[in-house]
Amino acid sequence: MPKTNVYDMSGKQVGEIELSAAVFGIEPNESVVHDVVKNHLANCRQGTQSALTRAEVSGGGKKPWRQKGTGRARQGSTRAPQWTHGGIVFAPKPRDYSYTLNKKVKRLALKSVLSAKAAADAIVVIDSIEMKEIKTKEFAKFLAAVGAESKPMVVTAEPNRNVVLSGRNIPGCTVAFANIINVYDILNAKKLVLDKAALAKIEEVFA
Repeated sequence: MPKTNVYDMSGKQVGEIELSAAVFGIEPNESVVHDVVKNHLANCRQGTQSALTRAEVSGGGKKPWRQKGTGRARQGSTRAPQWTHGGIVFAPKPRDYSYTLNKKVKRLALKSVLSAKAAADAIVVIDSIEMKEIKTKEFAKFLAAVGAESKPMVVTAEPNRNVVLSGRNIPGCTVAFANIINVYDILNAKKLVLDKAALAKIEEVFA
């Protein structure tokens, strides 16, 4: 079973904890992780791009000049794609890019990235993450104390307003909750900072 140290918010080690081998000790499946990240990015796309085809551009009803005898190329409309102010060939239209993946695939990908973070010693377990008031400076000091000042992902068991508001102005810092963590955010973070309650919840759900 993989083990890791437990720290308090001042960066002092207060114990040691065993991580579940079923969640943090599997062989990472890169192919599945790639599929889930691709799915996440596709689902994030708005798909609101739109342009006009030659049928939708205003004007162009009259043939600009007669078919023969002018010495110029024949033209049927001033709104054909080769004209300035003409329509767009194969114009993009609003569409939905999202698609679904199997739950088992998503679970395997999540366990793969958690195991990869554990293997890289990029998981920091905190005894309890609490903020008495909203203080970005204090939160930044806490992250520096536990060695997670660069692109950390902080995970708490339950929504904590003070923690969210204290962390949101720190560049690269993501604050999430144990029940809504996703593969993309974990992969994007350099350090995963979990409180013990969040760790227990993750192991309970995914083990």
